[in-house]
Amino acid sequence: MIQINGGEPFLVTLATKKRALIARIVGFAMRIVVAVDGSKVADRAVRYAAKLSAALKKAPQILVVYVDEPLRGVAAELTVDSVARYHAENGRFALKKARSILKQAGLDYQAHLLVGDPAETILKLAKSSKCDLIVMGSHGRSALKSLFLGSVTSKVLAHCQTPLNIVR
Repeated sequence: MIQINGGEPFLVTLATKKRALIARIVGFAMRIVVAVDGSKVADRAVRYAAKLSAALKKAPQILVVYVDEPLRGVAAELTVDSVARYHAENGRFALKKARSILKQAGLDYQAHLLVGDPAETILKLAKSSKCDLIVMGSHGRSALKSLFLGSVTSKVLAHCQTPLNIVR
């Protein structure tokens, strides 16, 4: 079910609505994966997750994830430590605003900095953590700014078996 509503999430599955309603009534803690990349759209996705959290009876478990693509070619010339520093620095940048937003909202979270194919890695984390919902931006730093979904978002949408909210 697709709903377009200004700056709010524009893809909301019926299963997500039912699960959130049950969480509000019964009070179980949802597990939400929020994918970030340091973009403004990702920041809006984090704000949406914080807003959703406030509406739930029990605070959800929030897993904020940044997936850095592996270095190809050039990595052979770098030391293991320098590659690790490179990924850590990218992760600090991508997670900085998300940490700030969640801290300001008074929410606990787990931050995950992973290396791999972003879409595949997000899907694996969602499955392994048995999450109830994935929240992510419609496009990130590398995508066009307006008309289309970003490639990572498109791949997650195509292969996701978990309810997914896409925020633009």
